[in-house]
Amino acid sequence: MTTQTDIPTAQTGGERRSWLREHSELGVCALLLALGVLVLTDALTMDVDIAQRGPVGPKTVPVVVGTGLLVIAALLALDVLRGGRGQAEGGEDVDLSEPADWRTVLLLAGVFLGAAVLIEPLGFPIAGALLFWGAAFALGSRRIDRDPLIAAGLSLVTYTVFNNLLGVPLPGGPLMGVL
Repeated sequence: MTTQTDIPTAQTGGERRSWLREHSELGVCALLLALGVLVLTDALTMDVDIAQRGPVGPKTVPVVVGTGLLVIAALLALDVLRGGRGQAEGGEDVDLSEPADWRTVLLLAGVFLGAAVLIEPLGFPIAGALLFWGAAFALGSRRIDRDPLIAAGLSLVTYTVFNNLLGVPLPGGPLMGVL
């Protein structure tokens, strides 16, 4: 007579799930492999003008990166199949038993989407200030007296650095004549 403990785990499917869980890094290998194939395919099908040919052309960097991705995928897969495991970061202070804070995630997503919609009509200085203030609020800051001032200052500094110093034109919106 056989009991439940006499049935091998391979028949119940538990061993397969356990093996996949222990080798979950193979998913990263598959992603790196797909990305490497995509980069190499794109690089090798690139049209190159005859005048641009030389020892180092426009295909060189994508071919090197694609080949590197394939090599890293193969080495990582080999390491995982030989028993290698990724180490958890020592600095992580995330309690995995706690549920996700969806309110904060949704608030941040709303702030980012709002900034993306408002950047054209209002310009970067105003939309950026709303973005920084909204992100601070979503992450828990409730200092109504100083947060808007810090957000406005940070937005103006960011706008000035990108627009004037780096030469990256950002929309100024209604403040275009003032700034």
